[in-house]
Amino acid sequence: MNSLPRADVWANSNAHTTVLYRLQAEAEPDSLCRVLNQFALQMLTPHSVQVTQQDDWLAIDIGIGGLSWHRAEVIAQKLRNMVCVADVHLAPQHRVELSVVHA
Repeated sequence: MNSLPRADVWANSNAHTTVLYRLQAEAEPDSLCRVLNQFALQMLTPHSVQVTQQDDWLAIDIGIGGLSWHRAEVIAQKLRNMVCVADVHLAPQHRVELSVVHA
């Protein structure tokens, strides 16, 4: 688990946020691994991943926190440059933290 957000040397003073990546990728056996590897290379662990196959495509939603908006955009551009990825949308995500109340 990431305890501290990785510093963004290009936008060090920017606030960190939680973002949602929505991708459409080819439904190939290695597509999901290739997409998730872009985050692993940055030492980032998504807090949520949802994948649905629709015909020859995978609809992939990835939620991740601790990024500056600049860094999130750089990762989105790297995803757009992948041959297996057809479309990438990036949006801020509001995470709801649930807590357990003991009675």
